[in-house]
Amino acid sequence: MRGNFRLALVVCVSIAVLAATLVYNRAGNDSGPSQADELKKSYAATTANTAAKKSDTVMNADGTHSHDPGAPPHDDNDPKTKNSVSRSAPTTDADTADPTTPLQAARHAGSAAQQRNEKAVPLRNVAINPPQPTIPSNRYNLFNACYGLKSASSGRWLTGFGPTFTGADVNAAAPFYFKPTALGRYLLYTKSGTYLGGNKSRATFGTKPGPAVDWTVTQVGAQRFRLFLADNGYLSAGPNGRAVFLTSPNASSDLTPYKRGGCTAFPEISTNVVGNPAAGVTSFQETRGTVDAHTHGMAFEFLGGELHCGRPWSPWGVTVALKGCENVNSVGSGVVESFLSGEVNADPVGWPTFKSWPAPDALAHEGTYYKWMERSWLAGQRLLVNLLVENNQLCMLYPIKRNSCDDMASLRLQAKDMRLMEAYIDAQHGGPGKGWYRIVTTPVQARQVMNQGKLAVVMGIETSVLFGCHTRLGRATCTEASIDKQLTAVRKMGVTQMELVNKFDNALAGVAGDSGTTGYLVNAANILETGSPWRMTTCAPNDPEVHDNDQSNSIPIPAQDGLFGAILKVLPKKIADTLPAVPIYPAKHHCNTLGLSGLGAYTIKSMAKRHMLFDPDHMSVKARKQSLNLIDKINYPGVVSSHSWSTPDAYPRIYQEKGFITPYAGDSTGFVAKWKRHLTWANPRTYWGFGFGADINGLGAQGDPRPGASKNPVKYPFTALGGVKVYQQVSGQRVYDINKDGVAHYGLYADWIEDLRKIAGPNIVKDMYRGPEAYLQTWERAYGVKPDACTNPSVKRSKRWIKSHVRRGAGWWKVVSTVGQPHRRLAQKFTYCTTKGALTITFTKSGRVSAIKG
Repeated sequence: MRGNFRLALVVCVSIAVLAATLVYNRAGNDSGPSQADELKKSYAATTANTAAKKSDTVMNADGTHSHDPGAPPHDDNDPKTKNSVSRSAPTTDADTADPTTPLQAARHAGSAAQQRNEKAVPLRNVAINPPQPTIPSNRYNLFNACYGLKSASSGRWLTGFGPTFTGADVNAAAPFYFKPTALGRYLLYTKSGTYLGGNKSRATFGTKPGPAVDWTVTQVGAQRFRLFLADNGYLSAGPNGRAVFLTSPNASSDLTPYKRGGCTAFPEISTNVVGNPAAGVTSFQETRGTVDAHTHGMAFEFLGGELHCGRPWSPWGVTVALKGCENVNSVGSGVVESFLSGEVNADPVGWPTFKSWPAPDALAHEGTYYKWMERSWLAGQRLLVNLLVENNQLCMLYPIKRNSCDDMASLRLQAKDMRLMEAYIDAQHGGPGKGWYRIVTTPVQARQVMNQGKLAVVMGIETSVLFGCHTRLGRATCTEASIDKQLTAVRKMGVTQMELVNKFDNALAGVAGDSGTTGYLVNAANILETGSPWRMTTCAPNDPEVHDNDQSNSIPIPAQDGLFGAILKVLPKKIADTLPAVPIYPAKHHCNTLGLSGLGAYTIKSMAKRHMLFDPDHMSVKARKQSLNLIDKINYPGVVSSHSWSTPDAYPRIYQEKGFITPYAGDSTGFVAKWKRHLTWANPRTYWGFGFGADINGLGAQGDPRPGASKNPVKYPFTALGGVKVYQQVSGQRVYDINKDGVAHYGLYADWIEDLRKIAGPNIVKDMYRGPEAYLQTWERAYGVKPDACTNPSVKRSKRWIKSHVRRGAGWWKVVSTVGQPHRRLAQKFTYCTTKGALTITFTKSGRVSAIKG
């Protein structure tokens, strides 16, 4: 029933989309060729591409053709050239996509085992927050603590009666919990659950959090502060002790906060992690932790901003951020949620009950609230790639919106949100730079942040129409100059990692498409976007593992006409008569004939010049092969496949190119199987580490509870990185258990990693803890840093050369840039292999060369 419901719903939506498409095209294109004519041209081009023998020829819908851009002569179906790039021997079984021989697989797995058993990296535990003295040291130091307020001029304390400055001592003062809303701004939460506010003339109490009770705190001298409320003024001690407002502050506006007890804690979600986070003993050593290379933390803004319920933070707290959806927004989101999860009539309410969400399949609701992410960080996560995301056509189809549907406008908004969230978390921990969520733009920054015991956050992009590069019936709407301009802009914005495509073909590359019922809707939207459906043909060779997503309407499909015929009968005739024929694709398996365009090749090369990380996920098989051929040609190692949207033929190539891969997380049992297979591809010449791509908030389901978990369950509390204790997570009235709830929200990734250990033992966790370092070393190589000479003998230098090029006092990054990546980075010592034995470079604690031995 669940599957039939989803199928019926998506088909209805798809037909409506197709009908709207044709009506739109008929209304707006009377003077030009019809949609049907253009579709015929597209299919003619598809047929020509299928018949073409040369793999470097691409037939376009307008009758022209082009050749594969920027790549050396390379026939991916010729065993000789395939072996020279990524294959070692032809195979004929179901794993023909995997070029790895059994001997290579054993060697690769053995290399990974050897690395994970090397000397442990030294770690220490660091405090989460700065100390908070009785009287705050600055205006940020009042965060999440209880204070009484004393008038510096009268010496009297602010009481809850009136309120007035009439209290004789701190015990008579009203206790206020200072909850930061931003840096230097606070809600003053009372013992009775109200908020200190004002009515323009004097102080009062409000019942709801919001701008009307948002106080700005400034420091005017030692132990003297002022509290300003917009539309009111400065809180001051007036005649007879009345708490009044002044538009121009004076001595009566000077207040001294004193720390005290007796407050009611502001409503908030618990992390339920006990202990201080692990950090490096120096800022430049090897890192330890876990890495998620694919998450959508700002997805509450995409598709117009009204489809997604909840947000990762709110200045007004969890009761606003996770309250759920209301009014018409809840109806639209509820329908989408029911389609995605199959649960009808789900409870839209979030805080404090969380009855229906968050959950592994609650895909239209928030899963990355900042306290959930904080739990994952405390338990050991040290690297996160947050991808800005948009889909312009699906955004335009969804009727309720508050944001622009333009891809790039949406991405800029989400980037701004990331900075706001970073500042909000800073405010929760005592001021600028004090928070655990740190946006980084270079591998140097990332290493320093992780070794501080904080979370390094990399900004990325995954969108359908990157840089406005639409393709309209084969014609691009962008140029090399416009791509350059926008690449410079997004790099300045903070973007480091990027995909070229997502759901639609664009002017840069073809896509892999979606399968099943989702494919109907997205393919229909692809017609809206490009004027053509996906150009899928039967793959040649027809490999069971190397293909794009198969389309469910492939020939033969039992009762296809009956299914659509039954639905057509219930549609109004004027709509039914306008529907085009559903594309009929040839036999499976399917490959998109659109590959990498010249503009796409230019984008990759321009990313390399800017040291950006290229993610080939979501590309068509053809486009990805052409992209990796280009990567080989320009010898660029900055490649990251982040969430299993590539095919198995690509993974060994990416590892051999010295790139990094994080499979889609999914269920813990399935992830263990992925880890075991990736071990057979591990490159012995690079630092081995593993990670995951959550794809949370990106309409990607999270891990379900492990079947049979009751026989070998995760037991609470368990111990995570650095010895911290992880207890069951509590959100409002809901208590979560990974054994029963799966990865219901981001905070349960800590529990999911423990579940991996329960299934596969300690080795998988050791490999996961090496993941951030492996990502960092890929990123360093994208800056031109040479790989480890111990495993890459061709880059070895003599001891004399190193000693002549490395000076005392040089910084550690200068050493790495000059000599290359060391074999180990333990505390203050880097070890290198030279043409005649090992050499050790010792640094001061600040990262300056103090000695060279060997």
